[in-house]
This record gives sequence, structure tokens and C-alpha cells, in this order.
Amino acid sequence: MTEKSKQKLEKFNWKLNLYVIVIVALCIVLCIYDIKCLIPSVLLCVFVIGYTIWVSDKRKLEIVNHIQELTTDVNMATRNNLVNSPIPLLLIETDGTIIWKSKSFIDEFKGIDVVTYLNSMIKEIKINIEKEQEEGKDFNKNKYITKQFNIEGKFYKIYCAVSKSKKKDKRKQREYQLTLYFIDDTKYNELFDQYNNSKTCIGIAMIDNYEELMQRAIPEDRVELVTNVEKVILDWAKETGGLIVKTERDRFLYVFEQQYLSNIEKEKVSVLDKVKSLTENSNIRVTLSIAISNEGNNNFEKYKSALAGMDIVLGRGGDQALIRKEGKYKFYGGNTVEQEKRTKVKARTVAASIADAIGNSSNVMIMGHSNVDIDAIGSGLGMYRLAKTLEKEAYIVSEPKGKSLGKFLEAFYENEEYQEVMISTEEAESRIDKDTLLIVVDTHKASFVEFPELLKQVEKKIVIDHHRKAPEAITDVLVSFHEVYASSAAELVTEIIQYAADDVKLTLLEAESLYGGIMVDTKNFTFKTGVRTFEAAAYLRKFGVDIIKVKKWFQADLESYNVIAEIIKSVEITNDTIAIAVYDNEEDENANLICAKAADELLTISNITASFVIGKMDEKVFISGRSIGDINVQIILEKLGGGGHITLAGAQIEGLTLEEARDELVIRINEYLTEIE
Repeated sequence: MTEKSKQKLEKFNWKLNLYVIVIVALCIVLCIYDIKCLIPSVLLCVFVIGYTIWVSDKRKLEIVNHIQELTTDVNMATRNNLVNSPIPLLLIETDGTIIWKSKSFIDEFKGIDVVTYLNSMIKEIKINIEKEQEEGKDFNKNKYITKQFNIEGKFYKIYCAVSKSKKKDKRKQREYQLTLYFIDDTKYNELFDQYNNSKTCIGIAMIDNYEELMQRAIPEDRVELVTNVEKVILDWAKETGGLIVKTERDRFLYVFEQQYLSNIEKEKVSVLDKVKSLTENSNIRVTLSIAISNEGNNNFEKYKSALAGMDIVLGRGGDQALIRKEGKYKFYGGNTVEQEKRTKVKARTVAASIADAIGNSSNVMIMGHSNVDIDAIGSGLGMYRLAKTLEKEAYIVSEPKGKSLGKFLEAFYENEEYQEVMISTEEAESRIDKDTLLIVVDTHKASFVEFPELLKQVEKKIVIDHHRKAPEAITDVLVSFHEVYASSAAELVTEIIQYAADDVKLTLLEAESLYGGIMVDTKNFTFKTGVRTFEAAAYLRKFGVDIIKVKKWFQADLESYNVIAEIIKSVEITNDTIAIAVYDNEEDENANLICAKAADELLTISNITASFVIGKMDEKVFISGRSIGDINVQIILEKLGGGGHITLAGAQIEGLTLEEARDELVIRINEYLTEIE
């Protein structure tokens, strides 16, 4: 009997009892006035009470019978609905035993072992049930669990209701059974896929060296070459049914449906190689830069996203493609060395903008990357001298340690002029105001600067860097001088000094530190040098740079050289020409410098095309990567959160042992080699 039925019956009995009490009371009053009425009154009371009991029992029986009829009808209707349900139903225990199948389930999944598809779901539910049982709780069986499965090419959304069964397990705990409802979601998924596939993707393509092509190619070849490049681009776009429009003489806007994006990725943006193949036998190489995005609520937002992607591609040296989707960046190409841009128009423009920014500031803070090196310090000193020439207070925010700066720091601290130039982050914070200008040199990554908190405290920022651009670049900057063709940040700063003001007079130490930055980053003018690299070095020589003294700053001592020799002795070769070595000495505070020098030394061995040396310091594993240009170490180490250039790159990893880092590096090397095949 239900609670509601019980309440109705109690209400009925209460009314009958009230009537009996009234009748008995009247009989008692009547007997008081006339004793002769006693016997009739007693008989009347007995009759009334007996009648009341009989009526109450009869009423109760009627209600019980009515409820039983209703229950029988409901049970029959429920059974009929379950058996003949148009939705496939399955009752199954948590051990995988099938209790019952509906007729529609049998028809829908004839000849298919559905349980094999559901094993993961059942296992997950069983684990949750057992976990709650151990905690002395009952599993929340009122909550539906929803999962989606692909069963034999059809998509089903499965609703699962959990209930207790009569069966008990060995621990004498009640087992649970699952009621599964299979909703065919195939058409919905097809429509959803069609909707997603019909979304617009926006791409931008750019001929990297159009200006050089116009200047160096003879007129008759120039027209033919440009025509052939445009034909290759148009044919590529035609394969996807997309629309491509030439917006400028060297730029194209590409609009296509998202359904073709996966094929573009699968072919690794093949148009890059097709364009390069046009000039394989020519002294003028033509390359493309491409940025594609599907991120944004409308086409304008997607176009802005593609523009931001193009900025990253060009900041990485061009000759590559970036596909931006679902908040992630994927790069293709970028396996050729960056080409030097011989025009100095941008350097002059940037120098003027930097000079204006310094002139409009109250003071200048200069900061490099963590584990600061001579390129960062030398660039910082160059910008310090420019700020002082423009009559502004300037400070270098840095706390250098270790031997990465060689004997340079001894010369720096011996010079009285620089006693208060290099300050800590606490001192910098005390001098910051709303008009403070922060100049970041030799890095563009927010996470790589020596003191990341300063980026949040200073509104006006300038970035000067030569590393390939990464997606996590510092944003909201007044001026960005980011040129990946440059050998070093010191080279870029030297150019800025030449054009920002006419009366900049570098001290001997400043000129030598800038020269040292160029010399170290080019490995004594061997790697990544161009005409402008030597022009910058020649400019610095005018200030009396002593080349021998600068070289002595960074000479390795005998102890370090012996350590490097031991690292080289333990090297292992993978993929025939790639050397990997591990330096297992966490107590060495100069481990990063040792690893970098060991990686450089490995490249002097014949048949070694790339070298990686792994070390550990301050609970972080770091990797130094070097190559002669055949292997792009930047792309490999970028997969591990690092960056750099084709021939020189590095990465820092947390939470891994040296052996785990080595295994992860090998995986990334193999991934890279597979991608470029």
C-alpha cells in the first residue's frame, strides 16, 4: 500500500471514530436523564461499534484490491513497453553477464558482440561502485551515466541507469545491474560533421623573398618565375575547391572549407616544396610562408588569427606553414637556413622608434633571458649606452651566476662606471613607475626572461631578439625588432646603435661585450653569419676591440675540457649521424655551459650532422642541441618546449630523469625524421 493510500484510509477511519464517540456520548447523556434507556443505549453502542469496524475493514479491503489492480496494470504496461520498446534496451550485470535484451536490441545488433564495445564503460562504473562501497556509501543510482560509442560504423549515445540486483558477491555486498538505453546518434553526428566541415578556414600565403627576386632576376626570367609561382599556388588552392585572391604583389588570401584541412595537413602543405622545386637549379631561391586558421566566431576573427600566425611564421624565418586550430599550433617545413635580408630600411625605422620610446620614458630597465650569457649581457650594455646617450637613467636587471660569462664579469665589476648598473629585481621594482620602459634582449618568450614578474609590472616594453619566433611570445610591445636572419641579439643592437643617434660612444668594455656576443653565437664567425654580421663586427672594431682578449674571456680551463672529453667519450649515435650524450652531474653549477660546449665539440667529428647533450641543474633537465644545418634542432627541441635556430637550440624540461629525457628526445628525433621524409 502506498503512503498516499494509507493517508486516505487513516482519514476515513478518523471520521468513523468521531461519529462513534458522538453517539456513545449521546447515549450516556440519555441514560443520566432516564435509567430505563440504559439497556437500549448499550445495545445501540455495541451495534454502532461493530458496524464501524466492519465498514472500516471493508473500506481497507476495497483500497487494497484497487491498488493491486493498478499495480498489475502498471506492471503489465511496463513489461509490454520494455519488451516492445522502440529504443534498444539491455540489462547487464557489472561482471558482463547479460540479464535481458529487448526485441529492438536483438534486431538492431543482430550478430554483433555489443559487450566488447561496452567493456571500458562497465569497468569504469564498476570501479566507481567499488570505490563508494569501500567508503561505506551507496552508488548514486539516480544519476544517468552517458557515453557515446561507435558500434560497427554507427554512433550510439548510451544512457546507463544503475540499480541493485538480488545477487550478492563474495563479500556479501549487493551486486549492481545496469540498464542501458541505446539512442542512435548517427544522423546527428553526420549532420554535425557536415556542419563542421562546411566551416570556413582562412589562409594567407606570402612569397618570402619577392623583393630579392625582383632585384636579382633578369627581366625575362622574372616574369616567367613569378607566373610559375602563382600557378603553383592557384593549382594548390584549386585542389581544395577554395578561393584564392592576390591581395598584394607578394601576398594571397586563401578561403576554403574545413573538410579539406585534414588533407592539407596529411600532405604536409605540399605547396611549400612545389614552389621551392621551381628554383632548384637557380641561384635565386623562392620560398613561401603560409598561415592557416579556423579559430574565430566569424571570418574576420579567423583572418586576424591567420595574420597573427603569419607574424609567427615570418618570425621563425619563413619557408614554412603554420596551421592554427583548437588553440594549438602545428608547423610544417622550416628546414632551410634563414636568409639574410640585406636591406637596412627596417633597422633604421626600428632604431628611430626605439630612440623615441627611450626619450619618452622616465627610466629604462634592460633584461635578458634566464641563465644569462654574453649575448644577452652585451646587448644589454649596448642598450644601456644608447639610453645614457639619450640622457635617461638605465639599469640592467640581472643576477648572473656560473661560468657562462667566462672572465667577462671580472672585467665588468672592476670598472667603476658599472658598479650600480646591474641591479636585482627588488631594486628594479622600487624604481618602476608608469613611464618606465622595459627592453627585453635575446629572448621573446615571456617564460624565458630572467624575471617574468617585471613583464606584468611595466606597461611599455620593447623586444629585441634573433631566435625563431614561438607562439608564446611577449605581447603588447611598443616595438619588436625580431629578425631571425641575424646571428645574435648583439648584431641587432649594434645596428640600432648606428642608426638611433649620431653621437653614441661605446666604451671599450661595451664594444667588446657586443663583439663577444656575436663571436660566441656564431662559434667564432662559423655559423649563421652574413654580410651584416661582419659589418656589425667591423663597426665594433672601430672602438678598439681586442679580439684576443675577448677570446680569452671564454677559453675553457683544463678541468672543464677534461669533463667535455668524458662526455664525448660516452656519446651514443642514433639514426646513423645524430650524437646523443648525457652529463650526469647535478652538483655542477656550470653544467649548462659544459653541455653546450660538448655539443659544439661533437660537431667537429666527421659524419656527425647533429648533436644533443643532456644535463641536469636545479631540478631541471636541459638539452643543448647543435647541427651543421642538415638537421633542424630547433624543430626537434620545440617539441620538448624549447626553441632556438636550425643549427643551435635548447630546451628545459621539468619532472623527468636524465634517462627519461633521453628516451623522450629519441622519440622526438624519430618524429622529426618521419615528418621530413
